[in-house]
Amino acid sequence: MRQKAYGLRQTLITLVLNIRDAVVSGGPLVILAVALIIGAYWWLKPNPPSQVKLATGPAQSAYASFGEQYRSTLAKNRIRVDLVGSEGSFDNLQLLREGKVDLAFVQGGTAELTEDDQESLTSLGALFVEPVWLFYRTDSAQRLTKRPHLNSLTQLAGWRINVGTAGSGVPNLFNQLLEANHLGLEKLRVTHLTETPATVEFLAGKIDALVLVSAPESPMVQMLLKTPGVQLMDFPQNEAYGRKFKFLSPVTLPRGIVDLAANLPPQNVHLLASTTSLLARDDTHPAIKQLFAQASQGIHSQAGWFNRARDFPNTRSSELAVAPEGVRAINEPAPLLQRYLPFWMANLVERMWLVLGVLLAFMLPLSRVVPPLYQFRVRSRVFKWYGQLRAIEHDMEQPNPDRASIQAELLALSRKVEKITVPLSYADELYALRSHIHWVLQKLEQQEHGVGAAHPNNAENTGHQANPHA
Repeated sequence: MRQKAYGLRQTLITLVLNIRDAVVSGGPLVILAVALIIGAYWWLKPNPPSQVKLATGPAQSAYASFGEQYRSTLAKNRIRVDLVGSEGSFDNLQLLREGKVDLAFVQGGTAELTEDDQESLTSLGALFVEPVWLFYRTDSAQRLTKRPHLNSLTQLAGWRINVGTAGSGVPNLFNQLLEANHLGLEKLRVTHLTETPATVEFLAGKIDALVLVSAPESPMVQMLLKTPGVQLMDFPQNEAYGRKFKFLSPVTLPRGIVDLAANLPPQNVHLLASTTSLLARDDTHPAIKQLFAQASQGIHSQAGWFNRARDFPNTRSSELAVAPEGVRAINEPAPLLQRYLPFWMANLVERMWLVLGVLLAFMLPLSRVVPPLYQFRVRSRVFKWYGQLRAIEHDMEQPNPDRASIQAELLALSRKVEKITVPLSYADELYALRSHIHWVLQKLEQQEHGVGAAHPNNAENTGHQANPHA
C-alpha cells in the first residue's frame, strides 16, 4: 500500500515537472504566437462595429420603409442600424460625401458623380427601380390643353406643377427631361413642396400636376393611383428616353396591376424609371457591406410591378463600381461557414484565415527549437551536479585531502541527487550520475587503503552499473 502511494506521488511530481518544463520551453513561442494574433486582429479589425447609420428618406416613403426592413434584418446579427431621415436621394448623397452616414439609398440621375465620389463611394448593388410618376388632374388637362390625356412633357407649359424639394433629387432629374423637350422651368409655375403637403395641395386643386420619383411600394403612389380624377401620364417615347439617359430605363406599368377587379390602370402605361442603388462609403467595414448586401437579397428579390422575381438586386445597373462584398453576396451562394456558424464567428475565421496561415508557416520552423530546449532543461537537472562532483574529485587529488569532509560532501550530494525526478526516457542519465557519485565514494574509500577504484563504466567493476537498463 505504501509502495503504491509512493509510486503515485512520484508520478504526480514527474507530471508537474514535465508540464513545467514544457511550459518554460514552449512558452515564449506560444506568447509570440498570441502576440502576433492579437496584433493581426488589431490591424485587420475583422469584427464589424455594432452601430451604423443608414440614410433613408422622408417619412412614409419607400426609402423609409426599406430602411426599417434593413434595421430589423441586421438586428438579428446584433448590428444596430440608425435610420437618418432626409428629403431624399440628393440629400442622401450629400450625407455620404460628408461622412455623416455609412450607407444610403441613392437613385440614378440624382446628381453628377464626381471623381471623388468614384474613389470614396462604392455600390452594394442595384436594388429596385423608381419610376417617374407624373400625376395630373383630369380637369386641369381639359382646362389647359383642351384634351383629357397628356402624352408629352411639352404639353405642360403654363401648368402649376410640384417637382419636389432640392434634397430629393427629383428637380434635377425632371429638369433634364424638360431640357430634352426644349421646355425650360421658366415656362412652368414650379413649386418645391415635400410629398405630403404637395399631395394635399394637388388634391385640393391648387396644383395641376405632381412629380414623384419613388418605388411603387410608396403609400403616396398607391393612393394617387386609385384616386378618381387623377391620371398618370404615359410616356410613349420611354424607349428613346432610356437610350438618351443612361440612368433611366423604359418600363411598363401593366394593365390591371394596381387593382385587377377595378382594371386599374385600364391600359398599359409607358413609364421611365431610375434605378436606385445602396451606396456605402469606401471606408465602411467590409463585414457591414457584406451584411447589407446579403440582407438586400431577402428584401428586394421578390417580383414587383416592374420586375420578375430575383431580377433585383443585381450588379448590372449601378452608376458606381460594385464592391467585392456586393458582388459575392449577389452573384454567389452564401459562404460555407455562414451556413453553420454565427455570422461574427464565420466572419472572424474568413478574415483571419490568411493571417493564421502565414503565422503557421512562420511558427513551424521556430517550433523545432522547442524539443531541443525541452531536452536541455530536463538533462540540466542531472548535468548541473557534475560540476560539483568534479570539484570534489579535484579536492581528492590534492596532497593530504580532508577525506572526512569530502565524504560528507559526497553523501550530501548523493542525497540531493536521490530527490531529482526526470522523465523515464532520461532515467539512464540520472542513474549514471548516481553511479558516478558511488564510484567517487569508492575511490575515496580505496584511496585510504592505497587501492585504485574501477571506473563505473567498466563491466568488471564492483557490481554497480552505470546503465540501469543493462
